[in-house]
Amino acid sequence: MPWLLLALLCLRLGQGMVRIPLRKGRSMREVMREKGVPGRFLKDLRGDRGRKYQLSNAVAYKPLSNCLDSFYLGDISIGTPPQHFLVLFDTGSANLWVPSTYCQTPACVDHARFNSSLSATFRGIGETYTLSYGFGDLSVVLGYDTVTIQSIVIRNQEFGLSLDELTRPFYYQGFDGILGMAYPGVGIPGYNTLMQNMLQQSQLAEPIFSFYYSHNPTYGYGGEVILGGVDPQLYSREVLWAPVVQELYWKISIEEFSIGPSATGWCSQGCHGIVDTGTFLLTVPGQFLSAFLQALGEEESDYGFIVNCSDVPSLPTLYFAISGAQLLLPPSVYVLNNDGSRTVGVESTYVSSASGQPLWILGNLFLQQYYSIFDMANNRVGFALSA
Repeated sequence: MPWLLLALLCLRLGQGMVRIPLRKGRSMREVMREKGVPGRFLKDLRGDRGRKYQLSNAVAYKPLSNCLDSFYLGDISIGTPPQHFLVLFDTGSANLWVPSTYCQTPACVDHARFNSSLSATFRGIGETYTLSYGFGDLSVVLGYDTVTIQSIVIRNQEFGLSLDELTRPFYYQGFDGILGMAYPGVGIPGYNTLMQNMLQQSQLAEPIFSFYYSHNPTYGYGGEVILGGVDPQLYSREVLWAPVVQELYWKISIEEFSIGPSATGWCSQGCHGIVDTGTFLLTVPGQFLSAFLQALGEEESDYGFIVNCSDVPSLPTLYFAISGAQLLLPPSVYVLNNDGSRTVGVESTYVSSASGQPLWILGNLFLQQYYSIFDMANNRVGFALSA
């Protein structure tokens, strides 16, 4: 509801549609191996992805439990004159934060850092906050400044300046900070999120944003996030709309899940799925993972769910029943090529939806197949087959 009035205003006064190219960053797994970090530390960093959606003191508990995988990153700037950062555009959180010169840990020093003394428009708030992550806490001090995303200028935007960042995982991450795009209810209480201010300051042509992920991503071009509109050239066929069932995350209903022609019945009492651009893999409810792997004829190893290359063409297609339609994932999408080895791109979560339904996380792997549209005025998510 807080977005709706702002969205209606935005429809009349919006300035335009802005495209931000996304780069596919190297995975933390690749970076750690390059730096000679022993493999046992990679296993230690695994976590439960679903825990990012648990709330702690009204703020999202967002662990980087998918930190071993690749991210899609885009450019923003903060301050006057602008200081530039490479951020993760994340529909699974609501806060904006970047490293700062207040932080002297290796994780901060190795990334772009915001220097508040160099910005003529910075105003300190003097309030500190702790963002809880799966591998520790990230401490930030809050401030206001101008945030620029190409032609979009958001004035007096609250954001977090990091005070302390753990070496693992942040030192090995390709992004500097995170730009959250979830609902205000999971942001820091008492402050507008970036998306709220973008609407309130009439910076969008329409109250929507959309994501496209390339089928052949590179660091130079991995896709786009489009603020204020959609690009019909990036998708085909009609858009399938799914209503948001809880205005905290972009959470939708999943009516059934099928492996090949066989319905599993796992969602007979209803499932929920969170559409999350800040998660790379497809996350399966933990109680179903063993049966899922058995249906694929795969087992877990120390290196993930390994697949023989010759088996990939014979693996079944996965089907999600959403809003009465079947959205499919062929094995060419859900089987990943990691340095020549093939793995099934899934992990598990043992966290249920707040109302008890099994929880799926539809991350970049799913969204590479489907162009996604986030409609803030009508609280719905659209899917269309990516071009």
